[in-house]
Amino acid sequence: MAADLTPYFKPEYYRNRELSWVSFNERILGEAKDKENPLFERMKFMSIVSSNLDEFFMVRVASLKDMVNTSYEKPDIAGMTPKAQLKELSVRTHDLVQAQYTSLNRSLIPSLEKKGLYLIDRYEKLTAEQAAFVDKFFDEMVYPVLTPMAMDSARPFPLIRNKSLNIGALLTKKEEGDWLSKVNGKEKKKKKNKQAELEFATVQVPSVLSRFVKLPQGEKEGTYIILLEEIIEKNIQKLFMSYDIVCTCPYRIMRNADLSIDEDEAADLLVEIQKQLKKRQWGEVIRLEVEERIDKRLLKILKNEFQIKEEDIFCINGPVDLTFLMKLYGLPGFEELKTKPFSPAKVPALMNEDDIFANIRKKDILLHHPYNTFDPVVNFVQQAAKDPDVLAIKQTLYRVSGNSPIVAALAQAAENGKQVSVLVELKARFDEENNIAWAKKLEKAGCHVIYGLLGLKTHSKITLIVRREETGIRRYVHLGTGNYNDSTAKLYTDLGLLTCDAKIGEDATAVFNMLSGYSEPSRWNKLIVAPLWMKNRFLFMIQREEENAKKGLEAKIIAKMNSLCDQQIIAALYSAAAAGVKIDLIIRGICCLKTGIPGISENITVHSLVGNFLEHARVFYFYSNGFEEVYMGSADWMPRNLDKRVEIVFPVEDPELKEEVIHILDIQLADNRKRRILLPDGNYERIDRRGGKPALIAQDFFCEEATQRAVLPADPMNSRIFIPAEPLTE
Repeated sequence: MAADLTPYFKPEYYRNRELSWVSFNERILGEAKDKENPLFERMKFMSIVSSNLDEFFMVRVASLKDMVNTSYEKPDIAGMTPKAQLKELSVRTHDLVQAQYTSLNRSLIPSLEKKGLYLIDRYEKLTAEQAAFVDKFFDEMVYPVLTPMAMDSARPFPLIRNKSLNIGALLTKKEEGDWLSKVNGKEKKKKKNKQAELEFATVQVPSVLSRFVKLPQGEKEGTYIILLEEIIEKNIQKLFMSYDIVCTCPYRIMRNADLSIDEDEAADLLVEIQKQLKKRQWGEVIRLEVEERIDKRLLKILKNEFQIKEEDIFCINGPVDLTFLMKLYGLPGFEELKTKPFSPAKVPALMNEDDIFANIRKKDILLHHPYNTFDPVVNFVQQAAKDPDVLAIKQTLYRVSGNSPIVAALAQAAENGKQVSVLVELKARFDEENNIAWAKKLEKAGCHVIYGLLGLKTHSKITLIVRREETGIRRYVHLGTGNYNDSTAKLYTDLGLLTCDAKIGEDATAVFNMLSGYSEPSRWNKLIVAPLWMKNRFLFMIQREEENAKKGLEAKIIAKMNSLCDQQIIAALYSAAAAGVKIDLIIRGICCLKTGIPGISENITVHSLVGNFLEHARVFYFYSNGFEEVYMGSADWMPRNLDKRVEIVFPVEDPELKEEVIHILDIQLADNRKRRILLPDGNYERIDRRGGKPALIAQDFFCEEATQRAVLPADPMNSRIFIPAEPLTE
């Protein structure tokens, strides 16, 4: 009988989702500030703060503004209305940006200069040789690309593209007037004691050119760069020869990019999404960034034209849009200021002469990316495409790389006459255009392409290969926590399983029949599938631990995910913790659960890891009275994953592989450098580094361990370089 969770639904027991996300971005900024990180890694984290904030405004803040505009006043699980959330978010995001630029100006830039990298932020700082170089660069490379746009009665305020960097200017016509005035016989006459009329003009900083320009050697030894907008600002007079320049300033806008698609009314989802993508560039302006030195008259024009409120204007002490720092990271000659690149190790179970199918038949294979190479996943599909005994390949694609070898293999398989079915999720945010292109390519190759499902996103990561063998038909399956993207597989931490377990194979077939034909399976053997079955299964397993605790038995839950904000799941965790269940949550980002509530969540500890790789795996551990159960999958504990997406969570049943996954959790919970703990007040505190224990960074540990195992593949379980004397999860 399901437990009554309503006593745990009180708003004061929850944190607002959006404010929790801001806390996550503050933790990333913490890595940018951390002087134990290599200097260029700090610069990279500084860039990530900005790119994260961009997406947050375009989607989450935009969604809240839509709610306010439609008078939607229903509070969230923390009791906050959309209007209250926007008010608090404005304060928190302004504070975050101020802290970001304070760290940039006071710490990061001076530290870079000490290492010989000079960012010239003002033209006046250039040497004579550098100034001559910049002027020539403008005339030859920049000037031909620019399109200056003035505003007057015949030329209305131009449409400014989302996220584009622009330079606004206030101008006054010179006494002789411009060429058009002369043609129209309206030369400007000099008038005494009358202030010249101000006119507005703007020019977009071209994205086709590099944001920064490398300069000749300066007064000190080192590398000198200047930003493109600074070059354009200094030479802007050349764009408006008939005007005097009163003032200039860079600015940037953020528009509502949250696609609103009425799938019930859309006759063709592909066509409808293509239409909506065009609108993304011209949505409502929700954020304006300007340098804080901007002239008040210029700011007033921008504010009025964009119809933006004061609280949505960010006056910045430094360059607008710090995402350019990610490209600056690629400058050659500073390798000692970066983390040494890691080359993913081979998978010991595949280090032999057998093909991948033979190896899977021997035993299930666990993959841990990026510590293990992603090549086996690519090879799995590539070999299937060429193998004459493979009859069919079925796969879900959510986000893939720009030149995906997996997509190429699927196309090749179809051309080879195999049955290839691919579900391409068109609604994968900000990957819609990319996925549309892949879908069309696959269709042309002869694949059967499914464009997602009505009202749902398909977020599951599954590949099914049907192969004819001597004993009959055998199904091979890959299940994962991350996307089929060979590029991000080098940056995201994920887990995967290769198996030919017959029961999982049956379930995999049922999944694809459900996706292509809407047939609901009568039962599932081993897979846990959303949206109809997953939440109840998780609630059952949480309640089972609670019942064991009430009986005086040991009870424990460890859950690793990206985000936690489902109210029923959190309430179930509260109920279990109150009964004595020991709960460790490893949550990278959003966490709406509160720790330290007397009598409710004192047995819950929330950990967060932010490192060089993006923590992306979802792992769920239940002690189950000693019959330890381990699951991995694509779903976070969020309403969108459990109720509005097709997700798959799968068991890890092989004893050695199960032990290995528990080992991964143990190491992450032992990290004493990158791990932070959620405090009852909502802040995150670093683990005390002064405890005298040897430094343990989980991600570095896994890199070293994977490398060592690849050297000693005979018995990978004995090649661990660190095994806790006692379970760290106790």
